[in-house]
Amino acid sequence: MESSNSTHGPYSINETTTQNSQTDRVEKSINLPIFMFAGGAVGNLIAIIVLSVSRQQRKSSAFYTLVCGLAVTDLLGTCLASPITIANYLNPNVLLDQHVCEFQSFLLLFFGLTGLSIICTMAAERYLAICCPYTYQRWGVDRRFAQKLLLFIYISHIFFCCLPMMGMANSKLQPSETWCFIDWRKHDPVSTTYSVLYSVVSLLLILGTILLNLAVCGALLMMRQRVVQLPVTRGSVRERWRALSSAAETQMIAVLVMTSVVVLACSAPLVVRVFANCFSDEKNFKADLAAIRIASVNPILDPWIYILLRKSLFRRFLGLSRRGSSSRSSSPPLTQTTLFTTSIVKDSSVFTQLMCNASIITQLPATVTFTPRDTERASSRLDSAE
Repeated sequence: MESSNSTHGPYSINETTTQNSQTDRVEKSINLPIFMFAGGAVGNLIAIIVLSVSRQQRKSSAFYTLVCGLAVTDLLGTCLASPITIANYLNPNVLLDQHVCEFQSFLLLFFGLTGLSIICTMAAERYLAICCPYTYQRWGVDRRFAQKLLLFIYISHIFFCCLPMMGMANSKLQPSETWCFIDWRKHDPVSTTYSVLYSVVSLLLILGTILLNLAVCGALLMMRQRVVQLPVTRGSVRERWRALSSAAETQMIAVLVMTSVVVLACSAPLVVRVFANCFSDEKNFKADLAAIRIASVNPILDPWIYILLRKSLFRRFLGLSRRGSSSRSSSPPLTQTTLFTTSIVKDSSVFTQLMCNASIITQLPATVTFTPRDTERASSRLDSAE
């Protein structure tokens, strides 16, 4: 009896110590997915509320609708994928169920590709609005048009991302046993074809977004040159007011560029890992896990772009930047006439001047019309100054 008790006692102590250490590791590891879930859900909810309180005329724009669609997509992705990850940390047998594993793999495929598609659509909408305004008006790009695009993106991506569950590829629990994804190391022709196809589509969306953003930025630079070259005459007042109307487009570009940088930076590592695992036999499980974690950060960062780049906060920031630049300049005081013209013509930060005259993401991209009252008001200012 004594011998049995003496052998059983240390074993019980060791077993208890092992269980406690495992519990501590689980508690430490589960903090990250819980934090990411809370950050993504709360941030996107705040962003949707901020977008919802905008003016009615702003809500009718296509860009506004696409931004709302991206926020809703990020919120859905966070609320659907994160609970499965948290449940798997609490019970490692959750992802051993093949149906649950396939569902999580579908979520990662779908929301990753949908975010890239919406960002590319936003870039294309800005390109048409600024570089091809006639085509933009002829196609009737508005809120309903953007809603149809979002519906098409969702339906087509659901079908494409359901192909693994239809037998075109296999979903597999990854070596870290915390997430499921397509079996990108299975070198049979069908599975490899789907992995390569998914990577190619993602890469094309990334390249398309970059090229469209560069084209739009180039168009804005050309617009700035036209404003600088306009003569300072009374007849050019209307043209200068039209130049200032591009502020809505410029502010939309600010949101688009920031969101594109975040989405592309978070999505590119996973696309690279898919290519690497398809065409290379080298295994790097840590890089795979890091890539999927970086992709999971995207829904957390996106909404804060919409929140922080609101009209009030953004104009305050620009006001502080202009105040700092004006305090450093030693130029003599300007007359009222030069305040109206030179601030547009001679200021090197013309984009800053344009961004201060409209809201960031919710102005209509259509051609702005000016009433005779606006022109008379501008002309009266010049007459009084002279």
